[in-house]
Parts: sequence; C-alpha cells; structure tokens
Amino acid sequence: MDDPAPLPPNLPAPGDDGACAHLDGAGAPSIRLLTTRNRWIDFGEEAATPTVVFFYPRTGEPGKPSPPDWDMIPGARGCHHHFCGFRNIHQEFQKEGFKVFAASAQSTEYQQEFVERMHIPFEVISDHKFELTDALRLPSFEYRSTRLIARLALVLNRKKIVHAFYPVFPPDKNAETVLAWIQSHRSAFI
Repeated sequence: MDDPAPLPPNLPAPGDDGACAHLDGAGAPSIRLLTTRNRWIDFGEEAATPTVVFFYPRTGEPGKPSPPDWDMIPGARGCHHHFCGFRNIHQEFQKEGFKVFAASAQSTEYQQEFVERMHIPFEVISDHKFELTDALRLPSFEYRSTRLIARLALVLNRKKIVHAFYPVFPPDKNAETVLAWIQSHRSAFI
C-alpha cells in the first residue's frame, strides 16, 4: 500500500469557526450522488441506517508533491492520512454496524484511481456539483480558483445527522475519534 509519509509537525491547526454548529440534528437531504463503485446513492436513504461520512478537500496526484502553500491552509493537508485512518479500522466500524463513506468535490474517475491505489474498502462520493455541500451548508474554501470542501466528519442515523466532527485535526486521528464517540454513544443507534 502507498501509505503517506508522516504529517509535518508544524501544520497549522484549524480553529472552530462555528461553520458546522447547525448540523447536529439536521435532516439528511435526499440527493443522488455517484460513488466510486459506479452506483448512484440517495444520501438521505443511506443515512437511514448508522453511517459515517467524512469529507476531505482533495487527494493529491501520485508522484506530485503538494504545492508549498497548501500546507499553510489550516486543516487542508492530510487527506491520505484521513483515508488511511478510516481504512485501517474500517472493520471496527462494521462491527459497530456502521457504513463508511468518504466525500469530496473531486470527480468519480479521480476518486476511483485513489481508491484502487490505496486499497480503500469503502465507497467515495463525488459531490462535484456541491449539491450536498450546499444543501447541508457545509464549510468550503477556495484554493487557486477551485472550490473545495473543508475537512469534517458526520455520524448519521434515521436520516439525521447525529453528530458533526469539525474542525478535524489531526486528520490521521479522526477515524479513532469518531469510532470512540460511536462506542460511547451506542444508545443513540438502537
């Protein structure tokens, strides 16, 4: 597997700007989106059962370093690490009865290459038209004239957002944090 090098120690941590404060308890909209398994899902229907969806800005291209200014954007660096965290304990989420999805604004084709190369066992959702992002009013940012979704994670059940994790830092620990939260809140999923 093509695991990433450790994250640089001096990455700026994102602050909580309140951009996800409205999400806990919000309904999961019925929006059809394409996944890396070439199937269309209805986001609201997927959220009817215990589900985790983590959002990330973008994955890099193989063999190409990230631009130097990318590391200076609080919370931007670490998409590979975010994925590897969820990949490495994916079975633990399954044992808890949860599906896992990742989501970004990148194209399905771009995401498929990454999923294959990194041996990702769960589907990745393309929100390239920002339909889900805008419907949920998720935080996003511009980088070199490209709109990207900010890093966050949602725990969903019964077509509602049970809990939002935002900001996410460091990204390589998010999967463990989400799993620990689920395990300590099991009654919310009965």
